[in-house]
Amino acid sequence: MNAPIERRDLLNSTLLAAGTLLLNSVAPSQLLAEPDWTGYGGVGDYAASNGNTYNVMTAGHQIRDSVFESGAATPVDTGERFDCAVIGGGISGLAAAFFFTRDARARKNNQTNPTCLVIDNHPIFGGEAKRNEFQVDGERLMVHQGSAACFPPLPNSFLAGFYDSIGVDWSQFQYQKWSGPQREFPIETAPYPVGGKTSGFFFGAKFGEKDGLWLTDPWGKRLEGAPISRQAKRELLNMRDADRKPFSEHRFQPKEHGDAASRHLDSITLEQHLIETYGLSAETIRMFLSPLSGGGSGIGADVLSGYADYAADVLLPWDYAKGAQMFPGGNTGVARQILKKLIPQAISGGPLMQDICRGRVRFDALDRGGQAVRIRTGATVVSVRHEGDPRNAPAVEILYTKDGVLHRVRASRVIVAGGSWTAKHIVRDLPALCREAYSQFLRAPCLMANVAVRNWRFLYNLGLTECQWFEGIGNYLTMRKLATLGTDPAVINPDMPTVLTLKILFSYPGSSLEDQTTRGRAELLATPFREYERRIREQFTTMFARSGFDAARDIGGIVLNRWGHAYLSPQPGFFFGRNGQPGPGDVLRRNPYGRIAFANSDLSGIMDHRMSILEARRAVSQILTLR
Repeated sequence: MNAPIERRDLLNSTLLAAGTLLLNSVAPSQLLAEPDWTGYGGVGDYAASNGNTYNVMTAGHQIRDSVFESGAATPVDTGERFDCAVIGGGISGLAAAFFFTRDARARKNNQTNPTCLVIDNHPIFGGEAKRNEFQVDGERLMVHQGSAACFPPLPNSFLAGFYDSIGVDWSQFQYQKWSGPQREFPIETAPYPVGGKTSGFFFGAKFGEKDGLWLTDPWGKRLEGAPISRQAKRELLNMRDADRKPFSEHRFQPKEHGDAASRHLDSITLEQHLIETYGLSAETIRMFLSPLSGGGSGIGADVLSGYADYAADVLLPWDYAKGAQMFPGGNTGVARQILKKLIPQAISGGPLMQDICRGRVRFDALDRGGQAVRIRTGATVVSVRHEGDPRNAPAVEILYTKDGVLHRVRASRVIVAGGSWTAKHIVRDLPALCREAYSQFLRAPCLMANVAVRNWRFLYNLGLTECQWFEGIGNYLTMRKLATLGTDPAVINPDMPTVLTLKILFSYPGSSLEDQTTRGRAELLATPFREYERRIREQFTTMFARSGFDAARDIGGIVLNRWGHAYLSPQPGFFFGRNGQPGPGDVLRRNPYGRIAFANSDLSGIMDHRMSILEARRAVSQILTLR
């Protein structure tokens, strides 16, 4: 257990979305030095950008601490002026650059090349749509840092056209095949538990099982043998049975955004909804379902809007027949596809999806003079301000720090595509109405711990491809087949290396939403890499040692991706407002503020990269009306 290793990441779950800076949490002086906090970042293009690194976090805290408000530092004027500047290089920001350059050019009958600068604080583009890479026993393995699966859009929809325009071909998602003499287990293509025959629940000391107890196929066995109360069994089975009924029989589920069902759900907490609908007790919810029942919002069900669990399905219908798809490194694949269209030379190799997935990023091509689109990484924006009265200002001034130097650029239009927790600080002349709206955006932290293992025989010996537990660090893990677009092994079996992801959320039922998010962020930031590494190794040993797992032998590496503001956590009233007032997202989406428009999935309350794309489209359409 104590042998050193090299520093190499349920019932339902949804996606993460873009997020970058860490604000409103412990001060950098309270943290350890960078290597002890950030830890190992893997190999490849993303090795220096595993989540919010120490450098990214400390730069972000300068915004929170108003370091640049005094005017003590004189910015270096770059002399640059762009037709559009996009703040934030996640999927929303990249999509905004794509839509702006395409649509602005079309408005000029393709006679001009509009210029766009994307500014991002991370060492590489993508926001939470980034990946970790491992080299384990000669195999190259990719895994998501945050944003995970893709959901094929309905034919002829706007999103279908967008994916097609960036070169996503859904037919090219081919996955690893089973090999070897062992009996084949069914393995999903996305990292979300489905609760089939190869699923398992682990019960430890918290349930009186000192040596630990595995219950395989718990739903098929109707929880028989689970060391929990009869009441808890009855409640969980009632919920499971109700969820397996046809959708048409779910009368409580909203059919349209804004209908009576959706508005009712937004007026209560998710916990209240679960109690009313399934007859669950708060104790059962908090023991077995929270925070995973609100997994798409990163916090416990007791403080979330009841509509949070349904909004994505209502607003983002997709082609269920094709099933969820996933690039080897999650939605970094989408980010790379957009980048290849914006700056073709920025990723080595050809235009095929496999080329773009496997190619190396050419960092020197991101910010070259003369390009229509430039991407400036490692640059933290600290101020966005109109040059004069926002109603008739000719341009917007943007100040950013890079390599310790404060710089100034100007743009005719600005899209703020970073997270809500930064926008409210950096837009210096933000009106009171917008500032009040932003005060209602609360974000929850998440730790994505990617654990590379040399084999997964210890799971196979238990008859498992996915499992869930209710004490210790993390909540669940799943095996997944990788799309062969970017991974070396085209086959899979229990004796081959893989990466297992622990999605670690922070909830403290009974506390307010603000207290829960702040406390979780403080815990995430104050815990050193070595401590998280120890907890993960102990958790694996506790659960899997008896089936052959040995931490010193079997772990090939651990990478931690800390996201201090991973999820927008919408409280009751977020979606449709309260007391006759609009929801905060509607306030910010309604119109641009002067020459500034806002984009990011935050505004919708839905943590899904598809909403990031749609918000970018809306923001671009707004600023294109400006002269």
